[in-house]
Amino acid sequence: MDAVIFSEHASDAAYSRLKTDILQGVFKPGEKLLMSNMKERYSLGVGPMREVLARLVAERLVSAINQKGYRVVSMSLSEMRDIYEARAHLEAMIVGLAIQRGGDAWEASIIASSHTLSKVVELNSPQEMVEIWDSRHKAFHSAIASGCGSKSLLQARSFLLDQAERYRQIWLRRTVLSEEALRLKRHEHACLVDTILARDSDKAAQLMLDHLMTPVSIITKIVETDGGRWHFE
Repeated sequence: MDAVIFSEHASDAAYSRLKTDILQGVFKPGEKLLMSNMKERYSLGVGPMREVLARLVAERLVSAINQKGYRVVSMSLSEMRDIYEARAHLEAMIVGLAIQRGGDAWEASIIASSHTLSKVVELNSPQEMVEIWDSRHKAFHSAIASGCGSKSLLQARSFLLDQAERYRQIWLRRTVLSEEALRLKRHEHACLVDTILARDSDKAAQLMLDHLMTPVSIITKIVETDGGRWHFE
């Protein structure tokens, strides 16, 4: 039994590490995931490693090549726009439901996470700045979404967050390292919080939609200027 538990733990750890590596661009879109490299990097046998890769195939982050192994799923501007539109419209619906259903504790969690996010200032390194701001930014939006009271909607939201993450990483590094972009985000977040606390569901939904669509034009411009670096189709 202990061996089985250890094996499951090792597989879960490898899954989390590989997924993070893909989302953060350690492995590029279209790159072949060689089993020999995967086994060594994630300290896992062939069988469990195939199971890890199968999980990521189901999440549309890895594609299986007939009899030829696995590749990281490609990226494109058309897919990026589709994912962002789906995510933005879903989040707009979720915030409307959350305003209808959320209570005082929900409001308090939004205020607390907004305050924590606004306190992110220049840190020891650009990478640390990106990681901490992103972590707090996700916590802020998750606090808002938590009030919707729908497990199914939150699961759909989580899936779209993963699908958007590789594109977000392009936007994130441009945004967090720019004081002007951060100032704009602070303003958008403050307006969103005020509207949520005023329980104006229609306005909050529109603000959320606009807020989450902001990266689309930024990512498009970056990729069109330096597309080869990002390995887009």
